[in-house]
Amino acid sequence: MSSNSVIEQKIVDTLESNYMPYAMSVILSRAIPEIDGLKPSHRKLLYTMYKMGLLTGGRTKSANVVGQTMKLNPHGDMAIYETLVRLTRGNDALLHPYVDSKGNFGKYYSRDMKFAAPRYTEVKLDKICEELFKDLDKNTVDFVDNYDGTMKEPVLLPTTYPNILVNSNQGIAVGMASNICSFNLIEVCDAAIAYLEDEDADISEHLKAPDFPSGGQIIYNKKNIERIYNTGRGSFKLRAKYRFDKENNCIEIFEIPYTTTTEAIMDGIITLIKDNKIKEIVDVRDETDLKGLKITLDLKKNTEPDILMEKLFRFTTLEDSFNCNFNILINGRPKVLGIKGILKEWVLFRIECIKRQITYDIGKKSDKLHLLLGLKKILLDIDKAIKIIRNTEEDALVIPNLMEGFGIDRQQAEFVAEIKLRNLNKEYILNRVSEIESLKSSIEELKDTLGSEKKIKKVIIKQLKDVAKKYGKPRKTEIIHEEHIEEITHENLIEDYNLKLFLTKENYLKKIPLTSLRGNPEQKLKEDDEIIQEVEGRNKSDLLLFSNKHTVYKLKLFEVEDCKASSLGIYLANLLELEEGEEIIYITATDEYKGYMIFGFENGKVAKIDLKSYETKTNRKKLANAYSDTSKLIYISHILEDVELVAFSSLNKVLVFDTSKINPKTTRNSQGVQVLKSKNGSTMTGIKALEDTGIKDFDYYRTKNIPAVGYYLKEEDEEDIQLRILD
Repeated sequence: MSSNSVIEQKIVDTLESNYMPYAMSVILSRAIPEIDGLKPSHRKLLYTMYKMGLLTGGRTKSANVVGQTMKLNPHGDMAIYETLVRLTRGNDALLHPYVDSKGNFGKYYSRDMKFAAPRYTEVKLDKICEELFKDLDKNTVDFVDNYDGTMKEPVLLPTTYPNILVNSNQGIAVGMASNICSFNLIEVCDAAIAYLEDEDADISEHLKAPDFPSGGQIIYNKKNIERIYNTGRGSFKLRAKYRFDKENNCIEIFEIPYTTTTEAIMDGIITLIKDNKIKEIVDVRDETDLKGLKITLDLKKNTEPDILMEKLFRFTTLEDSFNCNFNILINGRPKVLGIKGILKEWVLFRIECIKRQITYDIGKKSDKLHLLLGLKKILLDIDKAIKIIRNTEEDALVIPNLMEGFGIDRQQAEFVAEIKLRNLNKEYILNRVSEIESLKSSIEELKDTLGSEKKIKKVIIKQLKDVAKKYGKPRKTEIIHEEHIEEITHENLIEDYNLKLFLTKENYLKKIPLTSLRGNPEQKLKEDDEIIQEVEGRNKSDLLLFSNKHTVYKLKLFEVEDCKASSLGIYLANLLELEEGEEIIYITATDEYKGYMIFGFENGKVAKIDLKSYETKTNRKKLANAYSDTSKLIYISHILEDVELVAFSSLNKVLVFDTSKINPKTTRNSQGVQVLKSKNGSTMTGIKALEDTGIKDFDYYRTKNIPAVGYYLKEEDEEDIQLRILD
């Protein structure tokens, strides 16, 4: 076969032979924790330290532990040391650290704070590890060979409490991940006891909410927490704790969410300052020291610290989410379980551990009892025993002769033969034999417990109570209910100020802050262009732009760039992507959508539309059917309250009417009501506000009821005003 030949292979076969074994190895041997709450790398490390005598002895160099762990964990020393670092008291990553440490182990909440090399730091097992290794030497769990067959290591540790829930655990495998939050030890033990006593118990009564070594606050949403408890999946929000130093006018952040770092928070705040989204902060400093975490924000005068922090919660990781995925290996199979599911599996595991421990104890006590029963027979005639041993010429025949002489088996005979000569007296043997009854009683009691799951559960409950009493600590993460949290949106960061809008005939829009307008009131326009409308508003107002195509466009005014009087403005055809021949004929700015839109039509009808009809829950930019298309529009205006208007007809007749006589409508394209009656085919040619007409005697043109034909324009009014009829 030539060296360039290609062997064809189906992709499925390649995946099965190459990829799947790797994926399974990562899932089973590396990334997913098991029911004892540990991943293999954690278990190997802790077991090594246990075998080194570090549960009761003094500390040793971390380098020593790392080296010894390599006998079980064939990885590089730094990979093992990084695992060790996370388990230490010094790193602060766990609610109940497994390792008592001395030296610099960095901090989980700092991205840049590096831990010291293993030759400088010292470690031993923390006291709580007694509960992890309890009765390990009593055959409570299976042991397997290490990778080279030179040592044995436990498959699981017989932890006396649901450790899987007490310390957080994250892992990314192939095609799956695990993310288990931590809970308070006392609450976990109480929940486990409640479950043992009644499988239908409400776990949330005991397990209030997750708890983290970082403290902070958890924003409690009952629905989310119930989903996590029931399914093992879901998320909740965490936020930082802070205090305001009035004397120095600064905010001190001293507890942050478990999911973030001080550097990530500071980077986020600095970005907001650079982008001019936050203007209240003068300086940001990391003042973390031996006393603990602290980020300090120096503030400008008159800054409201609580309002500023609400903004920072919204736009930085000072408020962050924890996504739960309670994926655990159960008998070699990954399962996503809710809290009750985890407790069920742990209880089954723990019952099995205790059964094995009791079986072991029964075996040991039975062996001892058996030997003592043999000793009891010797008590009947000690002289005979001494005579048999003394008269036996060959050493090999001592045991058989004792067996024959007293009717005991080989084990019993071996035990008797090994008794020192000085102990072959009545007092010694009586003292030993006196244990027989207590041993029998103890064995019966153990057998009774072994046969009763109810009694085994009582043993588990007692151990849980002992653990909670011995190692329990108050909650670190404060629970605050969601309804007490103020929601901050992007608009809270927008600066609000007074401004003026100018709409030109050529469809240019100018948005000019009043402060800028005072300094330069002269408006620059294109040649032959003119301003057709001026509107006052605020930067946070909504802007409604009505087009000649019966459409209204909506914008947030802060989305429109500010201009100067010396600029031409923004061309609306480009900004709004108007159709060909479409142009904006009227604009209005509003904050609360108060008032009405008044539309006058050539057929003499006037529509009064509630402005709230243009308010939408979604952020829609374009609304069709903004007004009626049944007749030509000749007038449009926004009013806050009812006013009198003047209508003009093609017969030169005038009518003063009050908009209060027109019933408001919520349908945007309502045709309105007849105001100006048509006579001999006349049409309405225009509507004006009273002050824009120059008419002297309004009463002459007023009508109590509409519709009306109106009154001919008086000569003196016609002479005094120059009437501009709207197209």
